Amino acid sequence: MIDVALVSVIRRWHFREHISLRQIAKRTGLSRNTIRRFLRSNIVEPAHPQRTTPSKLDDFAAPFVEGLNAQTHAPRKQRKTLKHLHAELCAQGFTGSYDRVAAFARQWRQVQHEQAKSESRGTFVLLSFAAGEAFQFDWSEDFAVLAGEKTKLQVAQFKLSHSRAFFLIANARDAVRRTPACLQRVRRQSRSAASTTT
Repeated sequence: MIDVALVSVIRRWHFREHISLRQIAKRTGLSRNTIRRFLRSNIVEPAHPQRTTPSKLDDFAAPFVEGLNAQTHAPRKQRKTLKHLHAELCAQGFTGSYDRVAAFARQWRQVQHEQAKSESRGTFVLLSFAAGEAFQFDWSEDFAVLAGEKTKLQVAQFKLSHSRAFFLIANARDAVRRTPACLQRVRRQSRSAASTTT
């Protein structure tokens, strides 16, 4: 079988080192016609027909796929193992090995997984918001020195979803009672920012 490395060696011998086709044929053991074909067609990687071999499972593929589909939708504790499915196929006249059944099931699951991934790629959720419609909110506690005294502050943090504007509102005490006031203040500012942008 001719691989990419051998083709590149043949091309180098002929085009760079100017070795004759007869000498290349002696060195590689290939016929001159094969070497000439690769040199004329500018093929860098030889293409070989894909090998297809019949399997004993071909005649039983449809009922086996139905069984695999049924097992994926069955409750977890009621699912049959591949050994059970292999035994059922053998009862129907299948003479192949368990390994062939396991390889087929593995390949089938891979295809199902790829299809599920490609189908989920089509989902798109638009994350756009009108001005003042939505924001992110969080509380934190921090300390600051106010008038020479260390004071505990309750800090409200807002990020507007439309403009990505960021607000910090700090309160020295009664932070829970001031939450509605903070929200109203942020809404007022976000609406005023929206009216200036439109």
